[in-house]
Amino acid sequence: MVVDIPHPILSGKKVLVVGVANEHSIAYGCASAFHQLGADLAITYLNDKSRAYVEPLAQQLDAGLFMPLDVEQPGQLEAVFEQIEKKWGKLDILVHSIAWAPKDDLQGGLLNCSAEGFAKAMDVSCHSFVRMARLAAPLMTDGGSMFAMSYHGAQKVVPNYNVMGPIKAALEASCRYLAYELGHQKIRVHAISPGPLKTRAASGLKDFEHLLNEASARAPVGELVDIDDVGFAVAYLATPYARRITGDTIYVDGGVNIMA
Repeated sequence: MVVDIPHPILSGKKVLVVGVANEHSIAYGCASAFHQLGADLAITYLNDKSRAYVEPLAQQLDAGLFMPLDVEQPGQLEAVFEQIEKKWGKLDILVHSIAWAPKDDLQGGLLNCSAEGFAKAMDVSCHSFVRMARLAAPLMTDGGSMFAMSYHGAQKVVPNYNVMGPIKAALEASCRYLAYELGHQKIRVHAISPGPLKTRAASGLKDFEHLLNEASARAPVGELVDIDDVGFAVAYLATPYARRITGDTIYVDGGVNIMA
């Protein structure tokens, strides 16, 4: 079968990217890849402090929408999708790249994690994706793709990943169930599992430099991945070339996950 592919391949597609914090963010790598492939972007920023870092990046990527979004603040998520519907009338691609846990709960081990800290981590890092999917699906009138960022600590024990391991496992399971529930609408859902990257979020993990060095040494390709590797993998999955791939956890880690 011949698939009719426009050039640039994602020209005219409408993409919401949530989680850009700076130029080192995985979300920025995704936004950049989509921009290079012709898509129109909506980019969010967390708060006034982060706006100073994110706004120049949004301008650089010609983002048509630039909006505040703190998923813990009532009404902000709904406001984002209202603006998307008003400006574009539809959405094709959603990228969720946010995760958070209180520092004490993140660094103190799972056994000592508080119920409140666990619940907040689950809400921000996992259930917010479900809420986004609920709002995005009605706008994906021609089908679409949704992506959430995970990590290998969801599948195997990674020392010092702590509470985020169970949280990311729940996120991956949520992606599978959403893929099932939304498949009849031609909406595909993926969890993306990048190798360790030097992002602001990762800096909160204990002994993160050791994790980076170990991953580099174990990777079959002999080096770490970067945000562009993740971005273009995500962009590929949003193209017609991947039209029947859904529900998977896709590793973009240079092969580290296959090693014993």
